[in-house]
Amino acid sequence: MINVAIVEDHAGFRASLQRVLQAARDIRCVAVCASGESAVRELPATRPEVVLMDLNLPGMNGAATTAQLKEQCPELDVIMLTVYDDADSIFKALRAGACGYLLKRASAQEILGAIREVRQGGAPMSSEIARKVVAAFNAPAPAAPAKSSLTPREQEILKLVAGGFTSKEIAGRLGLTVDTVCSYLKDIYRKLHVHSRTQAVLQYQRRM
Repeated sequence: MINVAIVEDHAGFRASLQRVLQAARDIRCVAVCASGESAVRELPATRPEVVLMDLNLPGMNGAATTAQLKEQCPELDVIMLTVYDDADSIFKALRAGACGYLLKRASAQEILGAIREVRQGGAPMSSEIARKVVAAFNAPAPAAPAKSSLTPREQEILKLVAGGFTSKEIAGRLGLTVDTVCSYLKDIYRKLHVHSRTQAVLQYQRRM
């Protein structure tokens, strides 16, 4: 049996997921949480093998919840279930440690198949998501000034962004205000000809 937990704030969809899991002979629902905070408190003791995680949770979002759970349970497999298919949301979830990403309109068979696949070492994704991931990594880097055009402080901030730190965390580490960090980020985006943190990180990784 594959032990699965659900982290979903919408009661109707949460109940729907429970019914999907209960219909499978080889899958057992061992925990249900309505928030990221309760998941972090309860799931380590329950020790599920797979978590179906909503990305847009109130309070602690799905990416942050995933990151904390993976710290406590490194072997845990997390599959994001969400209505979001934009690149920023995808890479935020993957950087946090998710190994699958399905849209909520996925069928019951797709969800059950993803659970089985992830336990076999796979990385299940809805076809729309997979295309976006491939496109993001295959897209040629836009013409941009050389890395040296960034000031040492901008390079330092970009490195922290690539490390997954939030603007608030960067501000704390560097002794800056959040507004100052945001101002630096705007300048970085302008110099790199990008429009998001994900695009900036991809630019950084290509230049390493």
